[in-house]
Amino acid sequence: MSDTNPPADHAFVDEKKTGTPIEENLKSRATWKRFLFMLISCILISLASIVGSFIVVFGFLWLLFTGEVNRELRGVGQSLATYIYENIRFLTFNTDDRPFPFGGKWPDSGTEEE
Repeated sequence: MSDTNPPADHAFVDEKKTGTPIEENLKSRATWKRFLFMLISCILISLASIVGSFIVVFGFLWLLFTGEVNRELRGVGQSLATYIYENIRFLTFNTDDRPFPFGGKWPDSGTEEE
């Protein structure tokens, strides 16, 4: 057998990958970029939850004093709920589409006028 031919078990080794999958993922810029977006998304969800709490309280007070549901406030609440939903989908790896402000646009309210 010739010394110039590699052994059969080394014939298809990819020279570019030098480490284990964990090492490759730890060195991957895309992995850390996603982590950063996920961290910021968690902070934004927390802020959105606080805003949502104010919307709930204000909406209840509006109903209490006027006897009517505020349509604009309902639209803002729907839009905020959709935003939180889109963030949760991104955080749980159900989508790779980055939510607002990282690539997507702010969701529409989606409420219908009565």
